[in-house]
Amino acid sequence: MRKLALILLMLACAYSCFAARGNSASYKSGNETVQGMLYTPTGQGPFPAIIVIHEWWGLNDWVKEQASKLSDQGYVALAVDLYRGKVASTPDEAHELMRGVPQDRAIGDLRAAFDFLKSQKNVKGDRIGAIGWCMGGGYSLDVSLEESALAGDVIHYGHLAVDASRLKKINAPILGIFGGKDRGIPVEDVKKFEQTMKQLGKQIEIMVYPDAGHAFENPNNKDGYRPEDAADAWKRTVSFLERTLKQ
Repeated sequence: MRKLALILLMLACAYSCFAARGNSASYKSGNETVQGMLYTPTGQGPFPAIIVIHEWWGLNDWVKEQASKLSDQGYVALAVDLYRGKVASTPDEAHELMRGVPQDRAIGDLRAAFDFLKSQKNVKGDRIGAIGWCMGGGYSLDVSLEESALAGDVIHYGHLAVDASRLKKINAPILGIFGGKDRGIPVEDVKKFEQTMKQLGKQIEIMVYPDAGHAFENPNNKDGYRPEDAADAWKRTVSFLERTLKQ
């Protein structure tokens, strides 16, 4: 109980005491101008950078906190907004918003986010990664499929591609984090994804938490949040990004 209380206290501090402040960022995506939140580390750059992709809820406070925490680790973090300012408050609304996003528009927005970061003077253009959770985890994989120059990619319980003809396009090292009881992304699919990637000679690390379901890292998921697994997943994420984007 003491260990659990300590973990909860540490996570509460991480979620509420983040130092990096975000500023609104505008950039072109095709013929549109889209918005995001940009978090910049303290100190002198250039820095590695990360595209941060939200869950099906939209660009809410939790995702902004993750971007801020990543910035505190030394990355320029761009939290994208695939919903054009809309944020869901119920699962039904989130489902509706997710289904309403055209796939080609979302991919275009993510390519634009990569190009925007690469254009920044304080960003190392060859050290840009992507990270996402839930819906954003699937889109994070899409970034690695679409952008050959991506330097690292983290997928938190996002939908997977298993077609070798698609996966062979990936150049970035991949970290995949999943729940063993996630009914939307079965462990069998995760294993097939890992096996195919390894057969293709790709760099991949997979971690499955046996007792975790979907969205176990988000404390707003009151029935499924697992603080110990979430803390370990964050530790693995930080270590992976350190190795792929900084070294």
